[in-house]
Amino acid sequence: MKANFEPLYVAYLVYFNRDRDYFECHEVLEELWLEKQREPVYQGLLQIAVALFHFRNGTVNHTYNKIAGAVKMMKSSYNKLLPYQHHALGINMEKLMADVQLYIERLEHYQEQPFDFYDLNIQITDPLLQKEVDQAYQTIQPNLPLRTGYERGPKSKEL
Repeated sequence: MKANFEPLYVAYLVYFNRDRDYFECHEVLEELWLEKQREPVYQGLLQIAVALFHFRNGTVNHTYNKIAGAVKMMKSSYNKLLPYQHHALGINMEKLMADVQLYIERLEHYQEQPFDFYDLNIQITDPLLQKEVDQAYQTIQPNLPLRTGYERGPKSKEL
């Protein structure tokens, strides 16, 4: 039996769960989202990656607030995924949404109770999708995230 999961979606799951490369997650899923006429479920999933990227790589200062950016993306993703809250696309969407909701709550109280960044996992529930992801692990080279923390650019180091 052949599953019909989009290769870009499978790549997203590899980059999300194995590599933790949220920038690459955004890149591959944005391509699929555009191919699928901006289907909200794909936008919601890519926004989770964007939120995690912002929180992991950002800073808090007068020009940028990683917390505000992450909260905005997480809330938007939650609202986009709400209609798909049961097992959709071969993943446990209900668990993912609960994880996102908890992240939102923690981020909203970050000033009072700071916490270190932590990754989320997308639980795969469809055995055929799991098989495709396992096969993709063999063909998609591990991709180390470009950034895994806040770092100022080279121009700021010249000052």
